[in-house]
Amino acid sequence: MQRKAYVPGAVVLLAALLAACTGSGDDSSATDGSQSGGSAATAAEPGKYHTLTDACAAVSHGTLDALLPGIKEIADPEQRDRVYEGEADLTYNNDRRSGCRWKAESTGVTDHLRIDFERVVSYDTTVSDDSRAEEVFAGKAKAANIPLPSGSSSASADHDSASPTKGKESPSATPSDSSSAAASGTPSATDAPMDLQPRALDDLGDEAFLDDRSGTARQRSVTVAFRTSNVIVTIEYDEQPTAAAAAPSSEEMQDKAQKLAHRLAGSLG
Repeated sequence: MQRKAYVPGAVVLLAALLAACTGSGDDSSATDGSQSGGSAATAAEPGKYHTLTDACAAVSHGTLDALLPGIKEIADPEQRDRVYEGEADLTYNNDRRSGCRWKAESTGVTDHLRIDFERVVSYDTTVSDDSRAEEVFAGKAKAANIPLPSGSSSASADHDSASPTKGKESPSATPSDSSSAAASGTPSATDAPMDLQPRALDDLGDEAFLDDRSGTARQRSVTVAFRTSNVIVTIEYDEQPTAAAAAPSSEEMQDKAQKLAHRLAGSLG
C-alpha cells in the first residue's frame, strides 16, 4: 500500500495554531494573576489591637481604694491583697476576652466592680475588625436603650437595621421594657437631672455610653462601655447599702466609673 505524503503547508498551519494556543494560555495566566492581586489588595483592614491587657492587672490599688473603700478596712494583709488581685473571669482565649471582678464590704455598703475587655475579630474578609466591633457595640447600646448620636457609624447601622419598622410602635418592646424597669425599680428619665441620665459619651474612645439604674433595696448600678478600634471595654460598678445606710450617690458613682474608663482607655494606647 502506498503511503500518503505530508503536505508542507499543513505542517506550517499546524505549527501556527499551536503557537497561538500557547500564547493565549500565557495571557490568561497573566490576567488571572493580576486579578488575584487586585482581590487581595481590597481585603478589609485588620483591627489595631492583636492582644489584650490582663483585666485583673489593669486597675491600680489607688483606683480600687476609691471605688471599693472597704478594701482599706480589711485588717488581714493577706486577705486584703487577695481582694486587690481580683477574681478573673473564665475565658478560653485571653487575647480575645479578659475580665475581672472585685468585691469589698465596708461600713454600711457592699461594692462590686467588674471590667471586661473584648477584642472583636471579623472572620469576613470583606468586613474590617473595626466595622464588626461597631456592630457589636451598637448592639450593646441598643440592649441598654441608649440612643447613640445620629452621626455615629454604629447609630447609622442600628438605624438601617431598624428601618423596616420605622414609624411603627412595637407591641412587644414597650410593655417588656416598662415592666422590666418597674421590676428593677429603675427611675424614669425625668427622675434624674439630664446630665446624670443614661446617655452617649462623646469624650471617650471612638464611641461610648453610660447607663445608670437603681434596683431593689436601693441598689445602684452604673455601667460605662466604650469602643476603641476593635476593642470594647465594659465597666460595671454596683453599690448595695444596708437598710440604715444612705442611698448611693448617682453622681459620685458615675464620676468614679468614668474616671476609671478614661484610665483604661489611656492604657490601651
